[in-house]
Amino acid sequence: MAAESPTLPEGRYGRTADQRADRKLKIAAIVLGTALAGGVGWAGVHYLTAPEVTGQLIRSRTVSDSSVQAVLEIRKDKSTEGVCTLRSLGSDGNEVARKDVPLERGRSHFTQLVTLRTTAWAAATDLEGCRTASNS
Repeated sequence: MAAESPTLPEGRYGRTADQRADRKLKIAAIVLGTALAGGVGWAGVHYLTAPEVTGQLIRSRTVSDSSVQAVLEIRKDKSTEGVCTLRSLGSDGNEVARKDVPLERGRSHFTQLVTLRTTAWAAATDLEGCRTASNS
């Protein structure tokens, strides 16, 4: 007769190695699934709230004590009207010019030359941002 191995009482000595491995896999799957769902949600919100009008300051040049010229590159839908805000700063850091530039062209990608009238010599010019005309 073959000797039978003794069976241990159920639940007395904790989980088996297979049960512990299954639990770790379940936790890892829940963590990865939550991270994936969060990433997809963030991408969706970012896509839906992305600005319809974008602009970039290509270059600017101080022409005189009272004038600055700037070249903007604009991307927008053809049917969308937008506004971009430019500002110039003096050498002391104070604002010497600010201008809202309307974007009414029927093209989706274009460059635009803008002239700002300043109250003093402009040391720097920057593009604060662009938005749709209805958000202004």
